[in-house]
Amino acid sequence: MNFVLVTAASIAVLIVMHGITFAVGRSIGRYNVVDVTWGLGFVGVGAVAAVLGSGDPFRRILLFVLVAVWGLRLAWHMIQKSAGRGEDPRYEAMMRGDFSAGRVLRKIFGIQAAATWFVSLPLQVSAVLGPTPTALLPAFIAGVVLWAVGVFFEAVGDHQLRRFKADPANKGTVMDRGLWAWTRHPNYFGDACVWWGLWLASVAGWISLLTVLSPVLMTYFLVYATGARLLEKHMMDRPGFREYSSRTSFFIPRPPRSRIP
Repeated sequence: MNFVLVTAASIAVLIVMHGITFAVGRSIGRYNVVDVTWGLGFVGVGAVAAVLGSGDPFRRILLFVLVAVWGLRLAWHMIQKSAGRGEDPRYEAMMRGDFSAGRVLRKIFGIQAAATWFVSLPLQVSAVLGPTPTALLPAFIAGVVLWAVGVFFEAVGDHQLRRFKADPANKGTVMDRGLWAWTRHPNYFGDACVWWGLWLASVAGWISLLTVLSPVLMTYFLVYATGARLLEKHMMDRPGFREYSSRTSFFIPRPPRSRIP
């Protein structure tokens, strides 16, 4: 029954957070503020799981700390990224000019709240399970390491891109330096690593294996639904992007190919 309490409280927290964010977006005339709540929503669920869960205290607290570090950094990054700008082109394309309240709530906020709840299921389930079995400790350690790799790629990739865009000399050019020379989407790749890492670290029994669809869904979002593929549709006509994509891995990092003469 403790899981019912954890998941019910998680849903309630997400409804409140996304409701407040919708009101903020309505007042300022742009709904990309939901991207800030994307990270914060996971922090909220992680806090609920840590406080209300009845499972292993060490794992509950550690998973909360890991998701909080990731979510708070991402939220702050999205605040900086969207400050002073208009609506995100992805949401404009999704809504096709119809930003009526009901449609926005269903297609943007409702979907993201539901996705947050589903992706965070490993945290919720893990919060009601006992200590990690000795046989699963290698997976636990591997998960924490993979989380760290993911945060590195995401944070460093975002920082490198922000510095690149801040230089007027780079206006109109494609970022192809640092981590961006190894993958066209180091931030999305890092995000995927974070959630596969959190899933591995959350496994404490056979029932945990059922939550594997959570990182699968997150990876789908990052690659297809709202992430890399959708972003590249908007960048395909940018000068130099096709040449950049021909020598740089799409998602999983690898050494770049030589520049085409």
